[in-house]
Amino acid sequence: MRRPALYSSSRRRGPAPVATAAPQTEAAGTAIDTPSPTKPQRAVTVRHGRILWLAIVSLTVALGASLWLAARPIPRALTQADIDAAVQHTLQTKSLPSPIARAAAAVGPSVVRVVGYGHATRKSREMTERGIGTGVVIVDKGVILTNLHVVQGAERIVVTFADGLDSPATITSTQPENDLAVLQAHKLPDDLQAATLRSTQNLRPGDQVAAIGFPFGIGPSVSAGVVSGLGREFQSPPGKRQLSNLIQFDAAANPGNSGGPLVTMDGEVVGIVTAILNPTTARTFLGIGFAVPIENAAAAVGMPPF
Repeated sequence: MRRPALYSSSRRRGPAPVATAAPQTEAAGTAIDTPSPTKPQRAVTVRHGRILWLAIVSLTVALGASLWLAARPIPRALTQADIDAAVQHTLQTKSLPSPIARAAAAVGPSVVRVVGYGHATRKSREMTERGIGTGVVIVDKGVILTNLHVVQGAERIVVTFADGLDSPATITSTQPENDLAVLQAHKLPDDLQAATLRSTQNLRPGDQVAAIGFPFGIGPSVSAGVVSGLGREFQSPPGKRQLSNLIQFDAAANPGNSGGPLVTMDGEVVGIVTAILNPTTARTFLGIGFAVPIENAAAAVGMPPF
């Protein structure tokens, strides 16, 4: 049988209708896409994540600190026995300065070397040393106490301070009855220190003292001993001067110590070393020295009494 011919229609047709998609229904085993989050939503999520992370870290640190503190032993209170043991350990393992060393260090910056110069003969132009002694600064403006016999008759006086500075000095006053002279230095160190003076009212025989000076020009030298007596009298060998109310001490002193300070263990000056007792013609120390009480020395300067 012949099949009929197929022809296209000659009539113009309008645009074909757009097919409307049928709503999708969730079928078994078919995944449904979730709408992706917008930018604000992502920012909120990140921020919340950071806060959560910081909270976890803080909690972990706090927990660790609590466990560490709980594990630490509670320190016990110090007792007197602990303190005594610590002090004893320090004394056994460390070398502390002696009281004499501390006293010398306290007064050392105030001790000076005193040299008197004079012409050997009337016709000589050269000056030679006529006497070497010691002095102590009692006012930081350069006021120095020494013995009168150290500088008496000197045509020129030079003092050497603890820092090595040499300075000319002049005698401003004397007290012959106590063998004392007051000097004024012309040049001063920048950091000059005056010694601390102490009354002899509470000084007792047996108290430790130190004599500081330049024995035979060597020094400053330190010797130590005790107060041997109070209110002593002494007459110089030639019999020219009678001294009274002296401090007797047994710290070694020799020519050159004259005018130096006699110092307590607190580093305070209680006297000015003046003489040594030696029944022989030798000018050496045999164990008895004398010092003028500082009250007399202060009076020579015009300082008020203690």
